[in-house]
Amino acid sequence: MIEVYSWATPNGHKVHVMLEECGLAYRAIPVNIGAGDQFKPEFLAISPNNKIPAIVDPDGPDGQPISLFESGAIVLGIAERPEAGDSLLPADPAQRSRAITWLFAALNSIEPQVQNLAGIDLFYAGEEWAKLRRPGAEAMVQKRLSELAAALGDKDYLEDHFSIGDLVMTTVLRILRHTDLVDREPKLAAYLARCEARPAFQRALAAQMAVFEAAE
Repeated sequence: MIEVYSWATPNGHKVHVMLEECGLAYRAIPVNIGAGDQFKPEFLAISPNNKIPAIVDPDGPDGQPISLFESGAIVLGIAERPEAGDSLLPADPAQRSRAITWLFAALNSIEPQVQNLAGIDLFYAGEEWAKLRRPGAEAMVQKRLSELAAALGDKDYLEDHFSIGDLVMTTVLRILRHTDLVDREPKLAAYLARCEARPAFQRALAAQMAVFEAAE
């Protein structure tokens, strides 16, 4: 059984959804970032950059336990397990490369801009510098979302079917739910709703919140 060390964060949700999509057994172990659990030696042995999520897989590629950290690397590592099948990470080389490309696009092109805006809104809204910075931060998010909507077009998913790229992109777009930015792009709003409605997504969200609410 895979051990998942995380908290109720978007990055943690990426891993929970991935495990649910693949039908892999896992045990959630709360890492209370408010209490500083991420700095404890036992957690640093798993995640040396003190970031969540992290996992310990007792059956790694060589049959030996392996620990993984960084949400994108964890999602990709899980997708490569034989039990995961090839729906989220296609066997076809071209489709596989495209799925991985969208995974990195979500993490490297979209999420930094989204997190920048969310940080301003959720933690520094009253600061004068934040009020001055917010219009530019929102404009950059809008630009990225417009580009994403154009790439999506009339498709249900970013490629021919739901993949790890869609899974991660969904968790990134959800960070903006305190705003109406996604709703301003109707195609993206429908895309997000479609991905969130997947049974695995709903199971992961419910299971993740139950564990961490009990741990608070």
